[in-house]
Amino acid sequence: MNLACAAERWRSRPLTDAVAHDARRAVLDWFGALLPGCVEGPSVALSRALVGARGEGSAVTYVDGASGSPRHAALLNGTASHTIEFDDIFRDGGYHPGSPTISAALAVAQAEGSSVEAFHRAVIGGYEVGCRIAIALQPSHYRNWHITATVGTMGAAVSTAMLKGCSAEGIAHAIAIASSFAGGHQENLQGQGQTKPMHCGHAAEAGVLAGLAAAEGVTGSPGSLDAPHGYAAATSDGTGNWQAGLEGLNEWTSISRMTFKNYGCCGHIFPALDGINAMRVEHGFDPGDIAEVEIHGYGPTVSICDRMDVQSARDARFSLQYCAAALLHTGAVRMAAFSPETLGRDDIRAFMDRVIVTEDATIAAAYPARRQARLVITLNSGVVIEHFQPTRKGDPDDPLTDAELFEKYDELTAGVLDAGAAERLRDVIMTGDELPGLVLIKTRQLSAA
Repeated sequence: MNLACAAERWRSRPLTDAVAHDARRAVLDWFGALLPGCVEGPSVALSRALVGARGEGSAVTYVDGASGSPRHAALLNGTASHTIEFDDIFRDGGYHPGSPTISAALAVAQAEGSSVEAFHRAVIGGYEVGCRIAIALQPSHYRNWHITATVGTMGAAVSTAMLKGCSAEGIAHAIAIASSFAGGHQENLQGQGQTKPMHCGHAAEAGVLAGLAAAEGVTGSPGSLDAPHGYAAATSDGTGNWQAGLEGLNEWTSISRMTFKNYGCCGHIFPALDGINAMRVEHGFDPGDIAEVEIHGYGPTVSICDRMDVQSARDARFSLQYCAAALLHTGAVRMAAFSPETLGRDDIRAFMDRVIVTEDATIAAAYPARRQARLVITLNSGVVIEHFQPTRKGDPDDPLTDAELFEKYDELTAGVLDAGAAERLRDVIMTGDELPGLVLIKTRQLSAA
């Protein structure tokens, strides 16, 4: 109930300029991740599969440019926004709140004709609850569960319930209902296939369903999260570390502690890439100078990202070996790093054999609050260079500036939107007093934002 009360207070408590700006940054980052996923990946196939299930309403499905029910829009937009692995991160929970939460909140806000302020408040509340549940469940939850798929369902439910005008009691019921819909296991995160983005689409849709149900008086068990047979007990090592999850409640808000990705790959790879960049600037080596790269990280650095078998762009985004080789050979790990041309480069593929990934006990002990790496590069000359990377570019202690965030957005949308349309959408999101609407995607004829 503490979390539901905190969310409900965001419907009316003073909204500072700083927090409002943080919400706008999160929405812009969501759109940057969303739009490329509207023209490639599982959302495109899903839109065809569900062409007869759109329903009535004014929620925009950006994948196909039509309007319909908020559940339909949340499902497709949530899937698209997690496709290229550029969505935001709440570091302390290992959780991507934007994809499920904003997908649900925007769809419901559009359907309800909500104000942009009500939309922002719902996003803030959804982030607040989801991020804190993630803290309470981690790190053991992540052993078998994809936390964005699971906890994202609850964040989406909170945003929906807030936009539907629910009291704190109603929001609590939305969370409880959502906890029975929350799924998504690690095999479909780590293994082959295209299911992982659908985790976030399902979380957004199921969260909308839970919020709509609660708004109409459907109830859930008050102990759904922390009871002996509740969600935490079913999916983690205990009934939840709620002391950690509730720490600082109403003193700081999660949306102001977000990580915005600087690379288009799994966030567990970032510290190593930042370290390589720092070492290359200091020592000036080229890929041909390197005999071996040792990367020492934390648990998921190895369990998820120690991946030599790279058959697709999706595999490459979770391969530390591939991303390190791509960075050294191309200078960046953004969209171009996962193009068919780059994936097919023999020099990058050959270099992957030189990258060794291991777990460091000290670094592992600091996870998830710190995402660090220790690198040892041996040059062909025999010189050994070492570097400790204490954080990641984009984390709260080294954030992307607005200019850097805009640069990222421009790059991600360049292949999808004309420059003018991208600029108009950015202005609507960052300074406008209306909700974002349809956008002109290059492969479709839609009305401008």
